[in-house]
Amino acid sequence: MTAALLDALRGAVGSGNLLTDPAATAGYAHDMMPLAPYGRPYAVVMPSTTEQVQACVRACAGAGVPVVTRGAGTGLTGAANALDGCVVLVTARMNRIVELDPDNRLAVVEPGVVNQDLKTAAAAQGLFYPPDPSSLDTCTLGGNLATNAGGLCCGKYGVTGDYVLGLEAVLADGSLLRTGRRTVKGVAGYDLTRLLVGSEGTLGVITRATLALRPLPEAPGTLIAAFDSVKAAGESVNRVVRAGLVPSLMEIMDATSLRASAAYLRTELAGAGDQALLLCQSDTGGAAGEDELDRMEKLFRQAGAVYTHATRDAAEGALLLRARRVSLTALEARGACMTEDVAVPRTRIADLVDGCAEIGARAGLTVAVVGHAGDGNMHPTVLYDRASPEEYARAREAFDAILALALALGGTITGEHGVGKLKQEWLEREVGPVGMRVHRAVKDALDPAGLFNPGAVLAERPGARDAP
Repeated sequence: MTAALLDALRGAVGSGNLLTDPAATAGYAHDMMPLAPYGRPYAVVMPSTTEQVQACVRACAGAGVPVVTRGAGTGLTGAANALDGCVVLVTARMNRIVELDPDNRLAVVEPGVVNQDLKTAAAAQGLFYPPDPSSLDTCTLGGNLATNAGGLCCGKYGVTGDYVLGLEAVLADGSLLRTGRRTVKGVAGYDLTRLLVGSEGTLGVITRATLALRPLPEAPGTLIAAFDSVKAAGESVNRVVRAGLVPSLMEIMDATSLRASAAYLRTELAGAGDQALLLCQSDTGGAAGEDELDRMEKLFRQAGAVYTHATRDAAEGALLLRARRVSLTALEARGACMTEDVAVPRTRIADLVDGCAEIGARAGLTVAVVGHAGDGNMHPTVLYDRASPEEYARAREAFDAILALALALGGTITGEHGVGKLKQEWLEREVGPVGMRVHRAVKDALDPAGLFNPGAVLAERPGARDAP
């Protein structure tokens, strides 16, 4: 490492946007996942333009120094975690909504735009940006793009990648790649846009995105249903799917997460014997929306719901939904958490929840489960004592057991958080040797020196780069 690299970075972004003091750079070293390894960055740069990103990437490429791109740091797989001696490139200052086009229903944004800010700007034009991670008021679109983030309304509206029309990304040699288009349809060439979405900063640095918007839906009606068994809640989900209903939101919470949220919010959410709660919303307007809620309520009662409540009051609905959105925060108030992100077929949700309880019992730990019942994406959370190395080890074993369970149930190791620096071994188990060979070929083609986020998604090859 030489002073020449620092001079080049300073020249690219200015002294005020370059951090080298270890006390300052430490705050950019890792995301919210306690399991994933991280190191000490050599420097942190905060560019505000695409040209500055290009200059930083070229400088790092010339010095053979890895680049780890970081958004808001809300990730849960270590995908934005620093390596010793790397440069962390923070996109937070690139936070403009460049264009909002209501006639073509699209927005052009920079990666540092907060998810909720785009939603608010779109709503002012009668439009809707659907992806809504639980951290929507803090997470940025660059991170959402990098992990192909989802959220609570995925069952009806899909994930981030379903709304990406085109991208601009800086490649490993500093050149600028433009992918996609602004048109509704377009199939020219390979789908490079889809390739970059979900690549977790390993193939390029996304500096701009063209996103599709939808008409703003009606204010949703809300329905909750409590059950005395997880099996009954799972059967209710199956009945909704079989009936052809597509609620805009259908979430499940087990007993542990229910009681944690109730204590955190200081309110009553369920009865003493309730083992699961389904929380659903319908944003279909008028009589059709009322009918959708009514039909779901009947299906839930037929499946064994011990309590149901429906409301069209927006404030009450938002209060009920908050219980789900704060679930991780509520669990963290009880101790350290390892939050999982697996997806299983919707018919196996109950098997996953029950299996997680068994895994927790074997480990002598509590495993709480919340998730997106509408698409089978579940978030088991292992609670443990941070001060106990022995308990941490048992929590890690439980974490791996949950991944194995998800695969055994015909599922996947990640539904929306990504692979990061945590699940590379499990990715290989899921996609197989041929899939891994193709992954490697793509990585080698776009980043031959292996300097973009080494160790994320794919395990870093021994000797792939010289130590900085």
